[in-house]
Amino acid sequence: MIATIMAAFGSMPGGTRIVPVTGPGLRGEWVLGPGVEFGKRAGYYVHGSAYVICSARTHRKLVARWSQATGLPMFVVDYRLAPEHRFPAAADDVEAGYRWLLAQGYAASDIVIGADSAGGHLACDMLLAHAEDPHFRPAAVVLFSPLIDLSLGLALQQEVVRRDPAMSARAARRMVSLYMRGHDQADPRLRLDFARADRLPPTLIQVGEYEMLSADARYLDAELRRAGATSTLEIWPGMVHVFQALPRLAPEAASALRRAAAFIADAYGDERSDALEGVS
Repeated sequence: MIATIMAAFGSMPGGTRIVPVTGPGLRGEWVLGPGVEFGKRAGYYVHGSAYVICSARTHRKLVARWSQATGLPMFVVDYRLAPEHRFPAAADDVEAGYRWLLAQGYAASDIVIGADSAGGHLACDMLLAHAEDPHFRPAAVVLFSPLIDLSLGLALQQEVVRRDPAMSARAARRMVSLYMRGHDQADPRLRLDFARADRLPPTLIQVGEYEMLSADARYLDAELRRAGATSTLEIWPGMVHVFQALPRLAPEAASALRRAAAFIADAYGDERSDALEGVS
């Protein structure tokens, strides 16, 4: 159903190129939007959803449009999914994908990380685990509707305020629990500890007003700021979960990706270009 929704309401830019990548313990693909070429810089994308569904393929249209907006080739990791592969399989695969990218000759400071939903948790886990290593730190992080509280407690509280039109917190919790089954949920890699978050790169968080994970986004922004990190939170009125992937449903998706691209340009110290207006 998720794949159908993303296929129906997504939009693939003409001229996008896909380059499959396989290797020992690694599977993924490069996504290059129209006119994008390999160069000094690259993006690393970690997809959602809930550790049990989706893939690089389901998120290909979203990543292609983000590549188009930023002008960066994007490597998307295809991590193992639950329930067959439980924690820390996905986390290990995400780190392996990032280390593979570094091994290709990209400096961490020339890489930006993007993620959505459960991919947001995976990205934060990886960066917090290596917060002391400046050679591991990317230039910037952009998170679309990140899941942070794997107990879904924050989402349950948000449901009291406004029901999510796409999914209930209880249904999401059942899915996420398949990944954590048999492990202590107090593990700092599951229940993230932001004490060292001041060492993280600038982070942009975009979330829809109508989704239950708006509570997670606010929590993450507060934790990053409390630790002394640089965080920018955007709550988009009337939008749903990962609306950036649904331009045929939400015209605001294009504006959100342009803002994310401008955030990355700022992180690199680049001047903003009119080319950012090309994404649609």
